[in-house]
Amino acid sequence: MRKEQIKQIIKDRINEDGLIDTSIKGVKLFRVSHTHLCSPAVYEPVVVAILSGVKEAIVDGKSYLFDSSKYLCCPISMPVEAGTPQATKEDPLLGVYISLDTKMMREITIEMESFIKGHSKESYTSSPSIAVSSWDDSFSEALFRLLSIENDPVDTAILKESRLRELYYTILKGEAGKSARRAFGVGNEIARSIEYISKRVEQPISIEDMADQVGMSRAVFHRKFKQATTMSPIQFVKSMRLNMGAMKLAAGMNINEAALQVGYVSSSQFSREFKRMYGQSPKQWSKTVTLPADIIQKNTEYIYQ
Repeated sequence: MRKEQIKQIIKDRINEDGLIDTSIKGVKLFRVSHTHLCSPAVYEPVVVAILSGVKEAIVDGKSYLFDSSKYLCCPISMPVEAGTPQATKEDPLLGVYISLDTKMMREITIEMESFIKGHSKESYTSSPSIAVSSWDDSFSEALFRLLSIENDPVDTAILKESRLRELYYTILKGEAGKSARRAFGVGNEIARSIEYISKRVEQPISIEDMADQVGMSRAVFHRKFKQATTMSPIQFVKSMRLNMGAMKLAAGMNINEAALQVGYVSSSQFSREFKRMYGQSPKQWSKTVTLPADIIQKNTEYIYQ
């Protein structure tokens, strides 16, 4: 019932492809009506909830498909490939992006950890970088309650923070909660190092710099980083830069400018590594690829926010 009501809210608000803001900061609605193969993207900490259709995200070769039965939680900034394998004009992809506010997520996580006996000793054997969780009644109810206040500016002004906090809490309690708590709770050194990388992607970054930020030796940092993201630190930085560069090219930026903005000292080096990763030169790729409007718009906001 709640899912159908949420779906109707999206239909009432957006009738053409793209990504639109709601009156709640960090919450956006999107629509895609064409099939798009997976292409480079960067997910900042976000939950993506699909109400109609199917979306795909690929992280380090592993594919995650999610629809109205499962939502995706990415609690740390990650270079991914994202696509819409089944979207059509007759049955467009409809969904909600919920950015995860670091301060609020950390506050709730730490508060939860203080009540969850033995949580600090919880064993993490899988990557916290991305997770898919079943929609449960609590998540559906919390998302509906959050979106339903939009029509009343007084409700929005007074209730938005408490409703957003309620939704975050349901995420932390759900199937993706373990990954999210690892990213935002005590001992979140790798998440903090990724935040450091994301804010300095255009600058030279060494493993020593990253390890120093979280007080680890190079060897320990390398091991924990790979356990958390499935990638080595250097591989992660390169993927982040190339994915961001690819999205800039898709949005119309020239190769030289895109290379400089994502930390390459020369466009030739950028082009060599781009071709090695994507199998095409930046020029060839930008002529043949079409990205969904939600990816391009979200990337623009992410880079320049």
